[in-house]
Amino acid sequence: MKKHEHLIYSAVGLVALFLILVAVNFFITRAPVRVDLTQGNLYTLSDGTKKILRNLAAPVKVKLYVSQGESVPVQLRGFAQRVEDLVREFQNASNGNLRVERYNPKPDSEEEDAAQLDGIEPQQLFSGEQFYLGLAVSQLERKQAIPVLAPARERLLEYDLVRAIARTASPQRPKIGLMAGLPVLGEKFNPFTRQSSEPWVLANELKREFDVKEVPMSAKEIDKDITVLLLVHPRDAQPETEYALDQFVLRGGKLIAFVDPYAYFDQAPQMPGVPPQPSSSTLPQLFKAWGVQMDPGKVISDVVFASGGGQRFTPTVLSLNRSAFNRDDIVAGSIETLLYAFGGAFQVKSVEGIRVTELVRSSANSMLVDNANATRAGDEATKSFQPSGKSLPLALRLTGKFKTAFPQGLKEKDKPIAGTPTLRESSGENSVTLVADVDLLADGAAVDIQEMFGRRIVVPSNGNLAFALGMVEQLAAGDELISLRSRTAAFRPLTVVRELEAEAQKQYFGKIQSLEDELQKTTAKLQELQKAQGAAGKSVQLLSPEQQAELDRFRKTVAESRLALKEVRKNLRQDAESLVFWTKVANIVLMPLLVTFFGLLVAFLRKRRTA
Repeated sequence: MKKHEHLIYSAVGLVALFLILVAVNFFITRAPVRVDLTQGNLYTLSDGTKKILRNLAAPVKVKLYVSQGESVPVQLRGFAQRVEDLVREFQNASNGNLRVERYNPKPDSEEEDAAQLDGIEPQQLFSGEQFYLGLAVSQLERKQAIPVLAPARERLLEYDLVRAIARTASPQRPKIGLMAGLPVLGEKFNPFTRQSSEPWVLANELKREFDVKEVPMSAKEIDKDITVLLLVHPRDAQPETEYALDQFVLRGGKLIAFVDPYAYFDQAPQMPGVPPQPSSSTLPQLFKAWGVQMDPGKVISDVVFASGGGQRFTPTVLSLNRSAFNRDDIVAGSIETLLYAFGGAFQVKSVEGIRVTELVRSSANSMLVDNANATRAGDEATKSFQPSGKSLPLALRLTGKFKTAFPQGLKEKDKPIAGTPTLRESSGENSVTLVADVDLLADGAAVDIQEMFGRRIVVPSNGNLAFALGMVEQLAAGDELISLRSRTAAFRPLTVVRELEAEAQKQYFGKIQSLEDELQKTTAKLQELQKAQGAAGKSVQLLSPEQQAELDRFRKTVAESRLALKEVRKNLRQDAESLVFWTKVANIVLMPLLVTFFGLLVAFLRKRRTA
């Protein structure tokens, strides 16, 4: 008996430990307290989400369609589990007003028919099989569907779910106002172009989701039933217009303003016979009161986000990627690309009571250039480039309590305008969104339009429209959705390569500029000597040996300068490519090597201890 006593004790200990673990797990799963220990709080709901769920007036049903099976990749199964966990968190926070039903839509089953009727779209797996992951939200006759829940939008998962619930629970479509200095809604006849124009795709998309009410640029007051106002290119804005916007914000209206120092798509001639010139727009009085500045005579030039290559390299037409966006913001965090053409940049000063959040920013390798140089490309655009060394905000959100930009009220000939109310300060927290580019909204920058079999096909070419529509949607949905944060994704790709490339480029800009200047000076001197040589030939005179030697030296210097400039640019490209390669190697190979080394070290120590 004593011989097997240690085995009996070990077996009893293992059974006891197993029973303890089962009991602890049982009580923990039923405990009301939940602790989120994940980085970024993946399973902690935002305050705005909790408020929307607690305030549901009637029960809302959520049908979650998730395919199961061994053919589903592990990554999708893990993501589907996180979706289900988040939906359960919604249910726990809704005080019983959110009912969750889970379905497994197998092929040729009733669940698959139900998924298709609810608007859930199948996804194709590599094996050729179909996989469903989506949900439908319903309350009475109102229904919202998210046809596909994709891992790429995991950061916005909470926002997508609560937006669908909020839309379903609201019986009326939000009403927004549109005030534009451009024919966003189309026009029947333009006296300058003598043509009519169709509404922008932006206007059609807005009308699909909202009740859109046009507000003229000459309006002296914004209607009370408008809670969100989209302002597009307020060129030549009069004090009456700014005053109306000022009072709109102070009474709690949400303002989204797109201004531009160089509106490329607004080049209609102002007078017959005058060449068209891009217009500009700003809000001088309001910007001053809000601590914001935008120079209407300068556009942003950025060599990191520049478009094109070679002699078409255009640093004022920015192709922004995810590194330029605020990934913690709901709207900006959902955008992958943005075409920002000939736009401006903001400079912000601290104002009491107003907080500033950057939504989109340039890289540190950027600078402001005069409008006259906005369309330069290639060497002409880069030879005098001097990076500022700091990023500049291209789009920002102001939140807080706003004070009036017209403390004396709006006056006409030193007398207050009769009947105009004067609000001096907003009663509560409010929000204003500013973007320093209008061209990104135009069809020419945002979409590709094709005619196919008599139908007009519109294909988004970037995230421009999604960016604008997302901002309107966020503000129109209420303060709860505005406060939502962007959820941290379980998968985080490499995001610092672009910044490292930009740092590597800095050492070359000075060399390129100095070589360009030296080449320009030497070429000028060479041209002077060649002119002297030509004049000497006509007068049957020869250059002295010293002048001929000087001429040969200048020609050699020009050739060497051009060769050195070419070599510097070649090294710049090689360094950038090398930086990307070694960054990937460090991220992909370094961790397995460290794990292997640690394993070998542990094995060596164990072997040594055994010996």
